[in-house]
Amino acid sequence: MLTLQTSTTEISRVGESTAKKLKKLGITTVRDLLFYFPYRYEDFTRLTPIAKLQPGLAANVVGQIELIQNKRSWKKRMNITEALITDGTETLKVIWFNQPFIARNLKIGDKVSLAGKAEDNYGGLMMTSPAYEKINFGQAIHTQGLVPNYHLTANLTHKQVRFLIKQVIDLSPQVVDWLPLDIKRNIKLLDLSQAIKKVHFPKNNSDIKKARDRLAFDELFLIQLQSQLIKKNLSLSRSLEIKFHESETKKFVDSLPFKLTDAQRKAAWEILGDLGKAKPMSRLLEGDVGSGKTMVAIIAMLNAVLNNQQAVLMVPTEILAKQHFDTVCRLLENFNVKVGLVTRSQRMQNYESRIMNHGENAKSKIHNSLFIIHDSQIIIGTHSLIQEDVSFKNLALAVIDEQHRFGVEQRKLLLEHSGSKLVPHLLSMTATPIPRSLALALYGDLDLSIINQMPKERKKIITKIVPEDKRQAAYEFIRAQIKEGRQVFVICPLIDISDKLGVKSIEEEYEKLDKIIFPELAIGKLHGKMKAAEKEKIMREFLDNKIKILVSTSVVEVGVDVPNASVMMIEGADRFGLAQSHQFRGRVGRSVHQSYCFLFTDSQLPQTLNRLQALVDYSSGSELAKLDLKFRGPGEFYGTAQKGFPELKIASLFDYGLMKQARDQAVKLIDEDAGLKKWPTLKEKLGEWEKLVHLE
Repeated sequence: MLTLQTSTTEISRVGESTAKKLKKLGITTVRDLLFYFPYRYEDFTRLTPIAKLQPGLAANVVGQIELIQNKRSWKKRMNITEALITDGTETLKVIWFNQPFIARNLKIGDKVSLAGKAEDNYGGLMMTSPAYEKINFGQAIHTQGLVPNYHLTANLTHKQVRFLIKQVIDLSPQVVDWLPLDIKRNIKLLDLSQAIKKVHFPKNNSDIKKARDRLAFDELFLIQLQSQLIKKNLSLSRSLEIKFHESETKKFVDSLPFKLTDAQRKAAWEILGDLGKAKPMSRLLEGDVGSGKTMVAIIAMLNAVLNNQQAVLMVPTEILAKQHFDTVCRLLENFNVKVGLVTRSQRMQNYESRIMNHGENAKSKIHNSLFIIHDSQIIIGTHSLIQEDVSFKNLALAVIDEQHRFGVEQRKLLLEHSGSKLVPHLLSMTATPIPRSLALALYGDLDLSIINQMPKERKKIITKIVPEDKRQAAYEFIRAQIKEGRQVFVICPLIDISDKLGVKSIEEEYEKLDKIIFPELAIGKLHGKMKAAEKEKIMREFLDNKIKILVSTSVVEVGVDVPNASVMMIEGADRFGLAQSHQFRGRVGRSVHQSYCFLFTDSQLPQTLNRLQALVDYSSGSELAKLDLKFRGPGEFYGTAQKGFPELKIASLFDYGLMKQARDQAVKLIDEDAGLKKWPTLKEKLGEWEKLVHLE
């Protein structure tokens, strides 16, 4: 007898091979199957008489088989199965390629349901390779109604997944519904078992909407609950009050070689206001690449130092850490601040000369990360700073770059290493554009500051879509830029030619540019499969202008500032999201030189060109993030794979209404006296999270 825990291998018609394929999708039990949701539906709700079929339109046809036979095509050496189907209004010719077993499954006289597109065939109509199923009794699940489509792996079909889910769907009432009854009633949500049934086998669009609302609410509610628990936990914690040193801050701002934007001033003021409280700050600073987030962070760190406390800045890569170290040392030169750099391969301090005079052990001291961390007022390093066995002297402020989902576990580590019983203030920074309403909904524990202005001296990056016939002209333009001393990024979607046919790969593109197009220039390549040290070496050579053109995958999206690069060339631009392409574009235009972004695509589809045109027309990251979601359409709308976002299977980034409801209900539940004690199944659902925050 099947239960939710039953292995997929025990379901009828699942052999070892199918079980392996399902495992690749994360499906090993009946429960996993039930929670493997469709991402879109084929609409075969209207049964069409054969006489009324129209070329090019998807339709469902039901009829009787008058003739069926296998033929061999000598020309292409393939099997062709031909059939004639009649429904009393007309006869339809149907063919399938290389599926000879169909003629064994279907016989003359069988009643079948077909789903597919009809096409013109010398005056008559024909269906090629339609989905089919024999009609005995009950409704067809592959060819009629709203037919679910699932994300698949190699050699697994929609038909197989539907067939398996159909076998176990009646076990959905065994799924524990962990959502409190009051919340379901308040928001008029389906029971979980009903939502699971309707999402897989809906009768109409209303079923899909109701099922999605329930399943999307579940995702958003858990995220909210987690955020609100962190928030409550933080409200019970204490931090050091970092007092605002107005005259020194003004002196620092006046010493800068540029004027702060109003948006930078506003963000800095919000952060300084938080730092002045005894409650730990938890703020997300969002701004486009190059909008000046680091400058705002330096103002906050300087105030921590002026309060005789330490600040730490953690960034994703060693090269970026070194760049930030150089910047901070330069800008704080007249303020006698000790700045330390601690990464896997580099340990240094701006006060080296002073330490060198301390005596015999001075040289070994400077290479001792613990000494640097204790002796410095601002410490800069990678995120591994808190994973390593290090401790700070009196850490009051932690600034995290590009890791805004800095969770409870990391905060605990920070607290353990901070050298104080007080919780350090936390400022997270991101260049990933998140609409305000979304950030508030996803991160209820974070306050949000947005820098929505670019510095006045920043030139707008000129962006162009380059058709294939203009490729050569683009190469000549690039050659001219390099002659003027500039450098170029080339971004490709995949690493190996074998990854997917027709997609530019790093190896292929590197070979072409190196051997054929620019044989006289130094060209480097960079991708995620390379070792960290190798990546650092290539980036260092690019930074030092030894490499003129860097061919890379999306690994450059975050993590290095190359002021001399003036051209960003994106191959297969249609394969990246708009927000991601915008991140790539932000790698250039970081100095006084006019910069350019060229978008190359093989596709001439109007919808692809319209989507890329948005990059030409808009330079705001949050605008592009919203458009990205709009262009993806309902078929691919659900689920986010954007860095820093929680993984959403069903909820979409436009579910503002549901997000607000999820937030309101989470706040209400946590504010109740009994808290989560009253809801053991919900508490279990939150799992390990609860233990981490020690909250009831």
